[in-house]
Amino acid sequence: MTTTQVRAACPHDCPDTCALLITVEDGVATEVKGDPDHPPTAGVLCTKVARYTERTYHEDRLLHPLRRVGKKGEGKFERISWDEALSTIAARLKEIAARAPQAIVPYSYCGTMGLIQGDSMSHRFFHQLGASLLERTICATAGTTGYKYTMGATIGTDLEQFQNAKLIIIWGGNPIASNLHFWMRAQEAKRRGAKLIAIDPYRSLTAEKCNQHIALLPGTDAALALGMMHVLIREELLDADYIAQHTLGFDQLKARAAEWTPERTAQTCGISVDEVLGLARDYGQLAKRGEPVAIRANYGVQRIRGGGMSVRTIACLPALVGAWRHAAGGIQLSSSGSFPANRSALQRPDLLKETARTINMVTIGDDLLRPGSPEFGPQIEAIIVYNSNPVAVAPESDKVKRGFEREDLFTVVLEHFQTDTADYADIVLPATTQLEHVDAHSAYGHLYMMANNAAIAPLGEAKANTEIFRLLAARMGFDDPCFHESDEQLAAQAFDASDARAVHFDWESLKRKGWQKLDMPDAPFANGGFPTPSGKCEFYCERMLADGLDPVPTHIGPYESVATNPALALKYPLAMISPPARNFLNSTFVNVKSLRAAEGEPHLDMHPDDSAARGIVDGEMVRIFNDRGSFVARARVTPKARPGLVVGLSVWWKKLTSDGKNANEVTSQRLTDMGRAPTFYDVLVQVEKAPA
Repeated sequence: MTTTQVRAACPHDCPDTCALLITVEDGVATEVKGDPDHPPTAGVLCTKVARYTERTYHEDRLLHPLRRVGKKGEGKFERISWDEALSTIAARLKEIAARAPQAIVPYSYCGTMGLIQGDSMSHRFFHQLGASLLERTICATAGTTGYKYTMGATIGTDLEQFQNAKLIIIWGGNPIASNLHFWMRAQEAKRRGAKLIAIDPYRSLTAEKCNQHIALLPGTDAALALGMMHVLIREELLDADYIAQHTLGFDQLKARAAEWTPERTAQTCGISVDEVLGLARDYGQLAKRGEPVAIRANYGVQRIRGGGMSVRTIACLPALVGAWRHAAGGIQLSSSGSFPANRSALQRPDLLKETARTINMVTIGDDLLRPGSPEFGPQIEAIIVYNSNPVAVAPESDKVKRGFEREDLFTVVLEHFQTDTADYADIVLPATTQLEHVDAHSAYGHLYMMANNAAIAPLGEAKANTEIFRLLAARMGFDDPCFHESDEQLAAQAFDASDARAVHFDWESLKRKGWQKLDMPDAPFANGGFPTPSGKCEFYCERMLADGLDPVPTHIGPYESVATNPALALKYPLAMISPPARNFLNSTFVNVKSLRAAEGEPHLDMHPDDSAARGIVDGEMVRIFNDRGSFVARARVTPKARPGLVVGLSVWWKKLTSDGKNANEVTSQRLTDMGRAPTFYDVLVQVEKAPA
């Protein structure tokens, strides 16, 4: 038996981007483990990726091209050859492109985070075709937009410093489920005497293990940050020197914060005055003593109407108290802005010959049902889905399903499994998993460039995304030399080797080691130098004013809440959020039997007061509904959900639920204040006992 070990990287939409070691015996991957030498991974993997071979060798893997033989949504297919599949797709796309190329839409997101299999050859293909552009905003753009207005780029505290902090505020995240390697360092900080505070409407697994949990109302995070500022300013818990040298607009911020007394803040957030005062004093007094204080903000904060402003407001806090002076101080939302990824070389936007319209992936339900018009452009006639599962993950799910049901919509899906979306495809193409292809990765939770080597040959007739789009380009007659570049050639362009941060990046050496840390200072803003137009942390932002936004941090209430929409709240009095289930990652891993068995079935957590008012007991099936739709789940009566809030951990494949629906039946296609992102946690519902 021949045994080898291959260096790889986790491809999934998670901040940790773990370094993997794949054991291969006679061409079969037998074990996936974490690299003990990679500092962020430290040899530890989450339960999902530790079982990656179970996913790669799953009995339901798609191994051959398929053509639909039943009605859309039935999931009935017949096997065809690659030649027939490619010819069918090319013929249909050529016919549409000759009339209206923008009637063709790509739909993809972060089924893989790889720079090569995610966003290289596919973008070249659609740019050359002249297809509509896709606004890929379904996860993080509200928060990153607000953060960039304030900080200039998504650069923040290095993961490897958090264990040295004396206070860590975990704001809008559940890292036990979604950021394990940060949580390991937070736990080490706690062992060293640090205080951990979780700010989250829901008492998550993480909140349970923190020293304090502040259960604010959904969508009130900016109000809490402004209330903290009020106390910090009033009690002179500021770093006046840092503010004077490295910030812009303190006087305007001071005036705004003056409006947010602890009493007003507490009322808006649904918490106590003592919680507002205690949080501000914990943060400000430790910083005043010269101790490092850190914030780990996550994307749960920004999935509401004012999500971008919420992140922007929170991001102002470290500069007020001089937390950036310490390597273990500051804030991390994402480290993605630290990476000099060479996206223009990989994606070749220059291939686009004329300005294309842009479709927002959040509003795909409306857009698939929209007729052609001068304002909208041509009706969508073809959609190519890869690295995503929109029928399960996009909001206002009934509209998404009805859009994909259109018999005149030509749908191609590149997939590992027959997902909810694949059931609506005309042609399904089998794609490789991470163990079967080459890729290069940046990260958004640490500072390491990563290489993924192919550990095994593709199973069946599966092909890498890049190879599928190369073959389609050839069938379409695209003759630009860029369509002949191999995955190795693409990976060699992944990072800008001339950028000092990439320390003379070399693909061959990266492949051999598996990872290489960027050359970044331990405390990136200890002496200012923010990558904003002013070079300072911008409490007042002229760019926001130019973009029609309030240039000073403020609180923007949700679209749907008791406070902002009392008429709607009379009908639907419960707020709902749908954060990730621990054993899933978005809709990935839902079909892995061992992980689904651990998760059980769809649940709805609700407070005892809310269940009692509706005559609902623990374990009963309930119906969750609003004007957009409904779904059923099993009630778990628990004080983990604050009064007035229900929590449906997600995202389940619809076909694996009892009613063929999931939480996105009730979510909205409304967009955030900035970044044109979704408002998944800005939802009012009612709950009742499910019909027998």
